[in-house]
Amino acid sequence: MSAALKDTLLREAGTLGFDAVRVTTPDAAGTASARLAEFLAAGRHGDMAWLETNAERRQSPTRLWPDVRSIVMLGMSYAPAGNPLDALDHPERGAISVYAQGKDYHDVLKGKLKQLAAKIAAHGGAEVKVFVDTAPVMEKPLAAAAGLGWQGKNTMLVSREHGSWLFLGAIFTTAELPPDTPESDHCGSCRRCLDVCPTAAFPAPYQLDARRCLAYLSIEHKGHIPIEFRRAMGNRVFGCDDCIGVCPWNKFAATAREHRFAARTETDNPPLTELLQLDDAAFRTRFAGTPIKRTGRDRFLRNVLIAAGNSSDENLFPRIEALLADPSPLVRAMAVWAIRQLTADAIGDSMRHRHLARESDSVVRAEWQAASTP
Repeated sequence: MSAALKDTLLREAGTLGFDAVRVTTPDAAGTASARLAEFLAAGRHGDMAWLETNAERRQSPTRLWPDVRSIVMLGMSYAPAGNPLDALDHPERGAISVYAQGKDYHDVLKGKLKQLAAKIAAHGGAEVKVFVDTAPVMEKPLAAAAGLGWQGKNTMLVSREHGSWLFLGAIFTTAELPPDTPESDHCGSCRRCLDVCPTAAFPAPYQLDARRCLAYLSIEHKGHIPIEFRRAMGNRVFGCDDCIGVCPWNKFAATAREHRFAARTETDNPPLTELLQLDDAAFRTRFAGTPIKRTGRDRFLRNVLIAAGNSSDENLFPRIEALLADPSPLVRAMAVWAIRQLTADAIGDSMRHRHLARESDSVVRAEWQAASTP
């Protein structure tokens, strides 16, 4: 095994701005594949069909690349300056998950990983492949096996030094590198992450039902948000940081992400009144280069309208009413729901009948019909 190559790797990784680097072997993830199989069998992945489609390739890194001998797991901190849960106290603004407030981590990490992989190849003559969250790689189990942290009771990777504020990347290589020791579990008897979840998305410690997770519902879920979760969403318009924000290992660091993932004005929990005015072009411009853009305007406005309905701010009514005629049924349905919340279901017959007469979508019609006569 090449200890010298690993020393070079660690030195170069630090130069490139990585905050954590560890090495593991392809077979070190242990029971991760069995846990994934149970997760999928229970249907807890919701409509993330890509997880099921690539399940066999996720079982082991060697299924993805038979020649891999070592896996370098790397983390880059995006720790915020303050507690992101403070945003929940401002219902007039849309709460955006910390990870999505700055530059898209895929763009930042991929370039850095390619530079580091090139140095590995140049120094050791080994083949390399890089991955950032887009291939069937189980990053969190591999990161835990490498010693970057452990998977906490909320299934997130937790580092003693960086908490859960780490973007993860992987370099697969044919080089034989000395592996690091896995990190032990330091959650102890703490269950803050489980108890804070507003939708009870954790059936048990170390288990997640994505179908109840607000991060999944607001980002990955393509359809209408089930009515049972709309109030619980509060003003969360993209993601949810609750289970991370309460973890005692998650410290805040004012300078940790200033040069890489600093929040932009456009994404720093912006006013709902601004977000309600976004058409597709304005959405693309405002969120260019951020993870939010990948979700698309219609799903994002769906979330914003739920936040507006939860805001108790009647001044938003004109902005919401304008979206009753939006081309997207996702948007129209939640515009109806938002108006119902702000008026305590006291929608006038004239408005309801006018829109019902031209509404062809069954879900949107159901939202109108659920409104009672004043």
